[in-house]
Amino acid sequence: MNKDFLKYQAQTTPHPLGMEVSHARGSYIYDKEGNPHLDFVAGVSACSLGHCHPKVVSAVQEQAEKYMHVMVYGEYIQDAAVNYTKLLASKLPKNLNTTYLVNSGTEAIEGAVKLARRYTGRTQVIAAHNAYHGNTMGSLSLMGYEERKSAFRPLIPDVSFIHFNIERELDHITEKTACVILETIQGGAGFIVPRSHYLEKVRKRCTEMGTLLILDEIQPGFGRTGKLFAFEHYNCIPDILVMGKGMASGMPVGAFTTDGPIMKSLQNSPRLGHITTFGGNPVIAAACLATLQELVNTSLIDAIAAKEKLFRHLLTHPFIKEIRGNGLMLALIMENEGLANELVLKAKERGLILFWLLFESKAVRISPPLTISEEEIEKGCLMILAILEELQQ
Repeated sequence: MNKDFLKYQAQTTPHPLGMEVSHARGSYIYDKEGNPHLDFVAGVSACSLGHCHPKVVSAVQEQAEKYMHVMVYGEYIQDAAVNYTKLLASKLPKNLNTTYLVNSGTEAIEGAVKLARRYTGRTQVIAAHNAYHGNTMGSLSLMGYEERKSAFRPLIPDVSFIHFNIERELDHITEKTACVILETIQGGAGFIVPRSHYLEKVRKRCTEMGTLLILDEIQPGFGRTGKLFAFEHYNCIPDILVMGKGMASGMPVGAFTTDGPIMKSLQNSPRLGHITTFGGNPVIAAACLATLQELVNTSLIDAIAAKEKLFRHLLTHPFIKEIRGNGLMLALIMENEGLANELVLKAKERGLILFWLLFESKAVRISPPLTISEEEIEKGCLMILAILEELQQ
C-alpha cells in the first residue's frame, strides 16, 4: 500500500482496502498493475451509470470549459442547474417541484430537517432505529444506533425514535412532531424494505398530525430499485424528498425537493435560512442532468427487475441465508459475520469488489452500476459461489 496514502490522507478505519487505482470504465476498476476488478459496489451506490460514462464525461468537460464556479448558490442563473431541476420536477409528483442543490447527502438531510422545523414551527423530529442518514452532527443525531454516535454527544435535542415497520409505534407521531424522517429502504440496517403498507400508514398519520414526512432516497434513488425513486413502489409520496449518491454518476452532490411554498420558508426569518457556496455547482449539475437524461430516456431502469431476478436466481448457496433489498440494492445475509468478512476479502483478491453494510455485520453489499450486463452479473456471481464452495470445504 502506498505509504504516502497512509501518512498524509486521513483514514476512516485502521485497515483500508488500499487498492491503488489506475482508471475505471463501465463495470470495472483497474489497479496500477492493470488488473481489472469487477465492481459490484459502484462506489457504494454512487456510480449509477458505471465508471466514466461517456455522456456524463462529455457533459462535465463541456461545462468545465464554459465556467465552473461563479457565485454562491441561488444568486446567478446557471443553465445546468435550472435545466436539471426542471427535468427532475417533471418526473416527480406535483408536490415535489422545487429542488435545493447541495454538496452531499448528509447536507441534504440537514437542510431538509431545518426546513421542516422552520415551516412547521415545531421542534420534535422522529427517526427510525438503525437509521443511517449521514455523519454530520445533525444527521448523526438521527442515527438510531447508539454505538456509533455516543462518542459525539451531546447531539441536537428533541429527536425520538421508532422501529421501522412497527405500525403500533406510529402514535408517537403527534401534533408536536415537525417531521418524520425515514429511509424508504433502510440501508445500513441491512437493506430492510417496508412491509404491510408501512409507509402508507406513516403517510396517513403524518397527514393527520400536520407533520412533514421526509423520505431519504440517497441510496435507493435514481433507478436503483427499478423505479426512478423507491417510494414509487410503496404508494407513499413524501413532503420532502432527499437524494444524493447516484444522481451524478459518481460526482459529489445532494439535494432536497419539496413544494414551492414550503421551500420558501428558507428565504425569510431568517433570510438565507440555508446557504451553501458550492451547492448547485454547474459542473456537478451538468453531470446530474446527463445522468437523469440517460435514466429517463433509455430502458435502463426497466431492465433492473430482470437483473435483480438473475442475481437472486444465481446466488443460491447454504451459506446465504437471505437476499434482502430491491432491484440492484441487494444484501447477501450470510450465516455469520466471519463468512461475510471472508467473502468480501477473498473476492477482493480475485478481482471482484464487494463491501459491507454499516450495522448488519452478516451482510455483504451488492449494489453494482445500473449499467452492468447480464454477462458481468453471471461472472461475478460465479466468483462468489466458487469462494463459498471453498469456504464450505
